[in-house]
Amino acid sequence: MNSSIARVRGAVRCIRQSLARLAKFKECVASAGVERKALEDLRASLFNKFRSSESAKRQQQRICGPVAALTFNFMVAVGIIFMNKWVLKNVGFQFPVFLTFIHYAVSWALMAILNSFSLLPASPASKSTPLSLFTLGIVMSLSTGLANVSLKYNSVGFYQMAKIAVTPSIVLAEFTWYKKRVTFSKVIALTVVSIGVAIATVTDLQFSVFGACVALAWIIPSAVNKILWSNMQQQENWTALSLMWKTTPVTLLFLVSMIPFLDPPGVLAFHWSFNNTSAILMSAFLGFLLQWSGALALGATSAISHVVLGQFKTCVLLLGSYYLFGSNPGTTSICGAFIAIGGMSLFTYLNLHAKQPLKVSSSLPKSKLSESNGENRDGFGAESV
Repeated sequence: MNSSIARVRGAVRCIRQSLARLAKFKECVASAGVERKALEDLRASLFNKFRSSESAKRQQQRICGPVAALTFNFMVAVGIIFMNKWVLKNVGFQFPVFLTFIHYAVSWALMAILNSFSLLPASPASKSTPLSLFTLGIVMSLSTGLANVSLKYNSVGFYQMAKIAVTPSIVLAEFTWYKKRVTFSKVIALTVVSIGVAIATVTDLQFSVFGACVALAWIIPSAVNKILWSNMQQQENWTALSLMWKTTPVTLLFLVSMIPFLDPPGVLAFHWSFNNTSAILMSAFLGFLLQWSGALALGATSAISHVVLGQFKTCVLLLGSYYLFGSNPGTTSICGAFIAIGGMSLFTYLNLHAKQPLKVSSSLPKSKLSESNGENRDGFGAESV
C-alpha cells in the first residue's frame, strides 16, 4: 500500500516537472518569436530604405552632403596616391593596371557582400540604357588604369600637373553635350588655380616619354568619367553604390584586356608575402573608398568642383611627397600652392554665391519663375554654371 502511494507521488512529481519544462520551453519559443519578429522588422525597414532608389537617393543626400562628400574624397584620395606610390615603388609591385584590377575586384566583392544582406541600393527605373552603363564602365577602366600607369612612370608632381588639362576638357565637353557655360568670373578663378598648380609642380616634373604619353591619354577619359558619373547621379536618381555595382563588372573586363599592353611581363612570378600582400590589400580597400567617395562627391557637386578639389590635393601631395619620396618643393612651389589655394577660395565663393536663391514673387507662374532664375537666358537655352 505504501509502495503504491510512493509510486503515485513519484509519477505526479514527474508530471509536474514535465509541465514546468514545457512552460519554460513555451517561454523560450515565445521569446525567440519576438526576437525573430524584431529582426525581420529591422531587416524589412532596411530593405525598404535601401531597395527603393528614390529613398536611397534621399538617404545618401541627407547623410552625405557636398561638404562631407568632398572631405571624405579628399582624405581618401591623398591616402591612396601615397599608398599606390608606395606599392609601386617600395613594395616592388610593378604592375599598375593589375593593381587597379585588384582594387575593383575587392570593391566588387565588398558590394556583393552588401547585396547579399540587401544593403545595396536598388537601381532606379531611369533612362539609363545598358549602352550608357557599358560606356561608363569602359571610361572608368581607362581613367583609373591609365592614372596608375602615369603614377608609376612619372613623379607625383607631374601626375598632378596633368590634371590641369582635365578642367578645360570638362568645360568643353559639358558645353558640347549639355550646353553648360561657365561664367567669366569662374573662368578667371579656374585659370588662377591652374597657374598656381603649374607653379607648384614645376620643380617636381620627373617623367619618361612613355609616362608623358600615358598622362596625355588619361586626360580625356578622366574628364568624360567625371561628367558621366555626375550627370547620371544628379539626373537619373542613381546612388553611388548602385552605379558602382552596375559598372564594376564592365570595368574589370576591360582592365583585364589592358594588362598585356600596359603592364610589364612577370606578374605571375611576383613573390607574394604577408607584408606586400597586406600593403596591396590596404591599397585595394582605399581604392574602394576612393571610388565610393568620388562618386558621392560627383553626385553632390559637379565635375568641375571635383577637379578643383583634386587641385587642392596637389598642395598637400607636394608636401607629402617631400617627406615620403625625397622631393624638394622649394620656395617656388610653395608660392604656387598659395596662388592655387587663392583661386580655389575664389571659385568656392562664386559657387556659394551663385547658389543663393533669388527672391521672386510666389504669385508668378512656374514657367515665369524658371525664366527669372536664368533658364534659357541669352536666347541659347544654355545652362550657366
